[in-house]
Amino acid sequence: MQPIVTSFFDEATFTFSYVVQDPQSNSCAIIDPVLNFDYASGKTDTHSAESILAFIKSQQCTVEWILETHVHADHLSAAPFLHGETGGRIGIGAKVVQVQRTFSQAFNLHDVMQCEGEQFGKLFAEDEEIAIGNLKGYAMHTPGHTPACMTYVFGDAAFVGDTVFMPDYGTARCDFPGGDAAQLYQSIKKIFTLPDQTRLFLCHDYKAPGRNEYANQSSVQLQRENNIHIGGGIAEADFVKMRVERDSALNIPKLMVPAVQVNICAGHMPQAEANGQVYLKIPIDLF
Repeated sequence: MQPIVTSFFDEATFTFSYVVQDPQSNSCAIIDPVLNFDYASGKTDTHSAESILAFIKSQQCTVEWILETHVHADHLSAAPFLHGETGGRIGIGAKVVQVQRTFSQAFNLHDVMQCEGEQFGKLFAEDEEIAIGNLKGYAMHTPGHTPACMTYVFGDAAFVGDTVFMPDYGTARCDFPGGDAAQLYQSIKKIFTLPDQTRLFLCHDYKAPGRNEYANQSSVQLQRENNIHIGGGIAEADFVKMRVERDSALNIPKLMVPAVQVNICAGHMPQAEANGQVYLKIPIDLF
């Protein structure tokens, strides 16, 4: 079965979000929604999520799921806002607890945060079935970028998060806490076992040199043959060497500090303090 896939692009964070519709019913899922955030002022707004919401209302869809491919470090999640508007259940991979434990320690959140994934509505195990109306899919554990990364497969469509980018841009970084280049190699090879014409929907695009337009869709065959980092039979050792050297020269994402604090809690902001104000932490000389 071919799901109906509609993409939404947040250019400020180079992030693609998706609505996945069951072609036989009015059920749908939202994948990787963005909460707009201005770091300089600390202001949030929901215009990116509201564009998704407007589309869903125009299609008279019922949101079954709001799925996160991983704990994002480059944008804040709009999952709680969309859950409140639609009732869709928030889901992520079960190994998110590893990410929670790592970053709750980094931000000294032990007194205010439980690290068993209870902030999310559902934690998916490897190969666990996900239903969107009559459309049946499953969760595939694809770690490497983070320990908890998931790929969601529905019919001929797979939502791969931060594993691969467009073939001319390559693959995701692996230098965040818990990241592992060898794991990412194996995860991408696992994705490559899907049928050749499986549509791969990517979480980000940064327009490779010489390309003028943003792009978000590829295929297993195109990635396997043409991805500049891992295509054409590149060996694991060569991939790991490239990835480690490349990652060592990268800056951390602009929104990593606020995004990780919020996203390990399924997109929920911290509790307001005694004065009624919500605050995020900035660790000094940590990352």
